[in-house]
Amino acid sequence: MPMRSPRDELTIGEVAERSGVAPTALRFYEERGLIESTRNTGNQRRYRRTTLRRIAFIRSARRVGLTLEEIGEALATLPASRTPTRADWARLSQAWRSRLDEQIERLERLRDQLDGCIGCGCLSLDSCALSNPDDALADQGPGAVRLEATGRGRAADRH
Repeated sequence: MPMRSPRDELTIGEVAERSGVAPTALRFYEERGLIESTRNTGNQRRYRRTTLRRIAFIRSARRVGLTLEEIGEALATLPASRTPTRADWARLSQAWRSRLDEQIERLERLRDQLDGCIGCGCLSLDSCALSNPDDALADQGPGAVRLEATGRGRAADRH
């Protein structure tokens, strides 16, 4: 492996400034194995410049709703011995295509059902199809089950 130049290594402050991510978040990402650093003789973190690309990827993936676990699994498929290539990133993004399509569909359904809910005229939590008093829908699963694709009790079906 070729020797790295000190210019190829960034301090945590430099990475934070360049990436727009707080140092606490960088340490968190490192604890989760999403990024890695080395330590200098003074025990200070040093990050490879290529870490900036990984952080940009993490931030973009989070913005579209992917979990840190999903991001970690994907990043684990990238080569550790070299900087990921365009082909590596393309392979990774292709693997997420169906997951992202599902997320887009979920967001569109949420948008459309909220439009219908606002326009339905109920204006009351007592009769609103999205209301779940006393967690009556607990047996149908976690989360907003009426907004999911299952079709059981969906808000759009009730208005």
